Amino acid sequence: MTSAATRPIALGPSWLEPETLIEAFGMLGVLAIVFVESGLLVGFLLPGDSLLFTAGLLSAHDVLPDLWILLVTIPIAAIAGDQVGYAIGRKAGPAIFKRPESRFFHHENVERAQAFFDRHGPRTIVLARFVPIVRTFAPVTAGVARMDYRTFLTYNIVGGVLWGVGVTTLGYFLGQVDLVKANIEFVLIAIVGVSFLPMLIELYRGDRRRRRSAAR
Repeated sequence: MTSAATRPIALGPSWLEPETLIEAFGMLGVLAIVFVESGLLVGFLLPGDSLLFTAGLLSAHDVLPDLWILLVTIPIAAIAGDQVGYAIGRKAGPAIFKRPESRFFHHENVERAQAFFDRHGPRTIVLARFVPIVRTFAPVTAGVARMDYRTFLTYNIVGGVLWGVGVTTLGYFLGQVDLVKANIEFVLIAIVGVSFLPMLIELYRGDRRRRRSAAR
């Protein structure tokens, strides 16, 4: 599919490597993964940002369809996934937060999304697109909180387009730069690291608030 120079190192289990998934499932697999990661509670296990970046890169090398096809279909899959997540939260309500711990479900992930949602309000639907884990649970949290549907839909469309178009386009153009192609593994690691920054900052701020409250 691609040369050894452009094959990324594992950022997790080998079967979750973006290129491995694309090799196995192709374009439909990319869309399915985007959909699941955006709205189903087990989706946080799947790569999001690195998958989109890799899809854009492989499109530049004619492995996947033309860029414009990705830029239309990926946002649609992302928006549809969030719609399902919102519906799950709206229907299941507080039962989601009472769900027993399991291998694929941890209350800590839901609590992170809830804290992010409480701090940023409806903007969370846009911001969460660029934050792993929170991206999966934010639409569910919005449904549980009974966010106005039109408000949710508006922010969902904006976030889905910005994320789907932005990250994929970045991969397409940077994938044609020789320096990036020769060091793609480090680029993917950097993308994942940067995507976690908002969550780390939020956790740090939350810890500082708790310490101040305890001091008072």
